[in-house]
Amino acid sequence: MSKLYKKWFFPFVLPAFAVFLIVVLIPFIIGIFYSFTGWRGSFFMGPNGRTTNPFEAFLGLKNYIASFKQESFRSAFLFSVKFTVLAVIAVNVVALAQALLVNAIGKAVGIFRATFFLPNLLGGLSLGFIWLFIFNNIFTKVLFGKEGLIPIKFLTYMTDKDPNKLMFAILIMAVWQMSGYMMVIYTTGLANISDDYYEAASIDGANAFQKSFKITIPMLMPSFTIVFFLVLSRCFMLLDQNIALTNNAPQGYRMLAAQVLKVTNDTNGNYGIAQAEAVIFFLVVAAISITQTVILKGKEVEMQ
Repeated sequence: MSKLYKKWFFPFVLPAFAVFLIVVLIPFIIGIFYSFTGWRGSFFMGPNGRTTNPFEAFLGLKNYIASFKQESFRSAFLFSVKFTVLAVIAVNVVALAQALLVNAIGKAVGIFRATFFLPNLLGGLSLGFIWLFIFNNIFTKVLFGKEGLIPIKFLTYMTDKDPNKLMFAILIMAVWQMSGYMMVIYTTGLANISDDYYEAASIDGANAFQKSFKITIPMLMPSFTIVFFLVLSRCFMLLDQNIALTNNAPQGYRMLAAQVLKVTNDTNGNYGIAQAEAVIFFLVVAAISITQTVILKGKEVEMQ
């Protein structure tokens, strides 16, 4: 078995590795290089005008400095951080509640799992337009006593009064989509917890609250590590839903991290600055993800 494994390991892994190398790793390295140049998509803009030599258009840290000077970038960065913090909390609470509910149901568990997981299968734009219809019509009728499909639009009303309220519209949509997928991870973690722990706790006189904080949550730390990482990365990569809800609005306070990169390309065609912004967001997400992974991994070690 060992010889067979060694014989076929590289032939099976090589295609996947080649795709990863061509589609992800090489473009990522090239993108980092472009972030230090005056790349315009089809040519380089050097100090003396258009040039075909990328090294003549090498700008150093100018693109990074220019990124931080842009109000749209700073607003989108702050907007993304606020949204991600709220999303991590909300998605985990809802997903864990769904997992506990599904775990407590004796019959028809598969139906409930499929129902909760179904929103995760929807595409970003279709999901955004579905919730845009819900916010603009159903919410409008409930809150303002008007019929659907009227000039008063719920999202427009919220954004005009307080731009930060748009965040909660995106948050509701993100929780609805992501919680089902994270629920599957939590149900797997709950299934791996032996009933012997709960029986022993019951014999010692522990109540439900004590069982949750002394057994369930500590034993779910590996699941928390995975879910936190996935929600963090997916929130910072959120693009299609934000575009659908805001009609691709160019205002910085309406944009998440991924959308500000698209708008930078669309407005001035400066791919170098857009690449610099992408690198900054990558470093931020990587730093936060690594930090939370190390912290939660430490909790797992303490649990054992």
